[in-house]
Amino acid sequence: MTAATTIPGKHALVTGGGSGVGRAIALALAEAGVDVTICGRREAELAKVASENDRIHGIAADVTNEAAMAGLYTQAGAARGPFDIVVANAGMAGSTPAHKTTLADWQRTLDVNLTGAFLTVKPALAGMAARKAGRIVFIASTAGLKGYAYVAPYVAAKHGVVGLMRALAAETAKSGVTVNAVCPGFVETDMLEESIQRIVEKTGRSADEARASLASTNPQGRFIQPQEIAAAVLWLCGNAAASITGQAISISGGETW
Repeated sequence: MTAATTIPGKHALVTGGGSGVGRAIALALAEAGVDVTICGRREAELAKVASENDRIHGIAADVTNEAAMAGLYTQAGAARGPFDIVVANAGMAGSTPAHKTTLADWQRTLDVNLTGAFLTVKPALAGMAARKAGRIVFIASTAGLKGYAYVAPYVAAKHGVVGLMRALAAETAKSGVTVNAVCPGFVETDMLEESIQRIVEKTGRSADEARASLASTNPQGRFIQPQEIAAAVLWLCGNAAASITGQAISISGGETW
């Protein structure tokens, strides 16, 4: 870890921190000297990640529950001070043709990906503005920048996240707070493996064929690694990115421009 990527003395929240991209972000921030509170619904996964670095602390909370998120802020703030950095990473995805998507599936996807993102950052806004400092990063998706077939609720939710980011960036531009979104393409995580399995079940293609099909959406012909997302978040949270706000940064090998 170089001096350029050390940001000690800060407290960060990372939702969905028990696995995948959230775990990678939490570890990168902790290695940069940040105290990190991770949240998710599964305590065992949070504890496992927390055991990897003494600066990481897990609190079980559901991002779709406003009272739970308020309680998380109270508990974590009492232990380690207010959040200087908030990374809204928790998300979920399914795959169904739009005409077969139930209202319940639509609502659940928006609840987790969009409303959950809002409830994650809302409690931080007033305090960050008062302190004239703060970093908010949404983990969106290339699905927030373009359309994909068979994932209409997810695409709609991630477009909403990008819009929410831009609205908050406009509100906070003069306050010393920055608000940005990182938009990955397909990332090598458990969520990707679930997508591959759904393709296998619905199309009869082999897992290798399904993987190749998804990887081909990236002009570099590969999947993004969680550590690449973490590196972008770490940069956005540092002093060098003080003038970067309102941006949807695509990490996709050139899939979007």
